[in-house]
Amino acid sequence: MLSLEGKTAVVTGGGSGIGKAIAELFAQQGAKVVVADLNEGTAKEMVEHITSKKGKALAMVANVADQAMVTEAINEVISKVGRIDILVNSAGISHIGRLDTTAEADFDRIFQVNIKGVYNAMHAVIGHMKEKGGGVILNVASVAATLGLSDRFAYSMSKGAVVSMTLSVAKDYVLDNIRCNCISPARVHTAFVDGFLSRNYPGREKEMFEKLSKTQPIGRMGKPDEVASLALYLCSDEAAFVTGSDYPIDGGFVRLNT
Repeated sequence: MLSLEGKTAVVTGGGSGIGKAIAELFAQQGAKVVVADLNEGTAKEMVEHITSKKGKALAMVANVADQAMVTEAINEVISKVGRIDILVNSAGISHIGRLDTTAEADFDRIFQVNIKGVYNAMHAVIGHMKEKGGGVILNVASVAATLGLSDRFAYSMSKGAVVSMTLSVAKDYVLDNIRCNCISPARVHTAFVDGFLSRNYPGREKEMFEKLSKTQPIGRMGKPDEVASLALYLCSDEAAFVTGSDYPIDGGFVRLNT
């Protein structure tokens, strides 16, 4: 069950956070994992970690906002391993600010990474997947796409776009045997969260961590491994009948807070 043996999976943002957990779990389940990350050192460290546990992996250095760079990297992967069966778009950045406090430069940066980055990666693999007879695309959105979050204007906008792109791709390529879904986590405890708290709430990290944790009705933040488990199911053959869906994984945040 949930075996990815014989499949090649590209995971953007695979060197840290949720992407790292997904890359590791997919490798455990037999996939050859392409760890795509902006940071070459981080990508190579993850590859070494996977291979030290008898997994199969290679590093792909790419700025997802740069279409030419992403396309070249994807084509290089295909030339090396022959095929790409799964694409997980996990690379993303956050931003704090309302409409009137969001500078144009920050808005553009969020757009380039969170929206155009997902477009670039899907654009680079879709022709190959059609030619090979199918594939799976999984995008990492957010509960912000459904609810909107206070002081997260640009971030919420970007994740709403991810959900819309997911539905569009699922509909346009369903007859090509390409499935496309997305997952929408609430707050997940990663190194990003710890860094955010230390930068913005020095000396109050523990207090703010508990406050943010309790915004989920379940009373805690999610774990990257929990998100990875849902990603594994949606990218496996067991989910062959699932496409065009957004799956919240949020400790009850969406349904129990409304």
